[in-house]
Amino acid sequence: MAITSINPYTGQVLQEFAPLAWSDTEDILRQAHEAAASWRTTSFAHRAERMRRAAELLRERAQELAHLMSIEMGKPIADGRAEAQKCATTCDYYAEHAEAFLADEEIRTEAQRSLIAHEPLGVVLAIMPWNFPLWQVVRFAAPALMAGNVGLLKHAPNVPQCALALEKIFHDAGFPPATFRALLIDTDQVEPLLADDRVRAVTLTGSTRAGASVAALAGKYLKKSVLELGGSDAFVVLADADLDVAAQNAAQGRMINAGQSCIAAKRFIVEQSVVAEFTQKLKEHMAAFQTGDPLDEATQYGPLARPDLADMLTQQVRDSVAKGAQIVLDGGQDAPGATLFRPMILTNVQPGQPAYHEEFFGPVALVLEARDADDAIRLANDSPYGLGGSIWTRDVARGEALARRVEAGAVFVNAIVKSSPEMPFGGVKQSGYGRELSYLGIREFVNQKSLWIAPDEEPRKHKTE
Repeated sequence: MAITSINPYTGQVLQEFAPLAWSDTEDILRQAHEAAASWRTTSFAHRAERMRRAAELLRERAQELAHLMSIEMGKPIADGRAEAQKCATTCDYYAEHAEAFLADEEIRTEAQRSLIAHEPLGVVLAIMPWNFPLWQVVRFAAPALMAGNVGLLKHAPNVPQCALALEKIFHDAGFPPATFRALLIDTDQVEPLLADDRVRAVTLTGSTRAGASVAALAGKYLKKSVLELGGSDAFVVLADADLDVAAQNAAQGRMINAGQSCIAAKRFIVEQSVVAEFTQKLKEHMAAFQTGDPLDEATQYGPLARPDLADMLTQQVRDSVAKGAQIVLDGGQDAPGATLFRPMILTNVQPGQPAYHEEFFGPVALVLEARDADDAIRLANDSPYGLGGSIWTRDVARGEALARRVEAGAVFVNAIVKSSPEMPFGGVKQSGYGRELSYLGIREFVNQKSLWIAPDEEPRKHKTE
């Protein structure tokens, strides 16, 4: 079955690719494994020169990359340019800091000298989603390549052109071709790849179901894995919050990428005394967002990436309403199979509804009422997910104290959740494990090797374990 690039706004088939046969994939793997042996011996300066060139190319090609994201998955073109720029910033970040992040660490022991060295693992398989088709890849690839690893990318099947465009950027930047390859393959090749001893690790960003499947394979074949999975982030609004600021940010947080973001604000948990006022303000802001052709600079949100995703979101809304949720902003699909999904707000969200426990991957805001701050934290944590969250209050010290009680990989006070190269990114519970970005991210796919040099006076005497 062909890997097909389809414009979700027009429905036009843009391009079709024949999936690689296993013999072709295995040949690419062989080349990657051979390249890993030499790439790991290169200096950080050598790698950094190429990574900085990749950053330059990302900036130079930002417009064409944004155009590609618009036509392949519906991202507004202005957002696509910003994504390319963010990728460039991250490439520069790891070019500058990788050597320091992976420097030997001296440890005081009874030895003459002991240290921890950070050495590359080899071939890393990356299984990436479509919603941020450049950013999701670069935040794995930049640290992995700078650490001396090589990467094989199995991208989402609806963004093959984005995958190939990134491959070309790394190749044009001077990375040996075998150090980064895009594999246009079906999912049935994932297990043979993980079963192969030449693949040393796997990273996946995607759904909890996909993550569980890959984690099981990684465990079966004893491969290091990092998973960044779904999220249903809590946006906690306390009674003392600036409601105008909170509501404006709430709408922005919910509508980014047409709501198709793991760290989008999804559950708006509001103290009882201000829930009506906040909901009205949120409704006004969400209703004001403008849709249209993603290639139009004025478009603020585009279609969902595929018709089946919009259909599934519609069903989640219907099932929630049937169980008591109330619609206060009525949008959604015009008809089954339509990719455009207008903003919606549901209130009276209660346990037993899909809206309470499931991730809604689209522009549907879910408003939950809390008795007080403690109840708001209880509701925030009553979720299978733990990716991100935010607290909105005028009392910043109190906000920080409450943020520490939220079960999530990142909690922001008076700001919407976002990722940046300086801070670690990842989740807990069904949102996954491991970290990307920061110094923690580059250390995920290295061998943290202990080196012990015996004291000169007793070179042949060693204590046992």
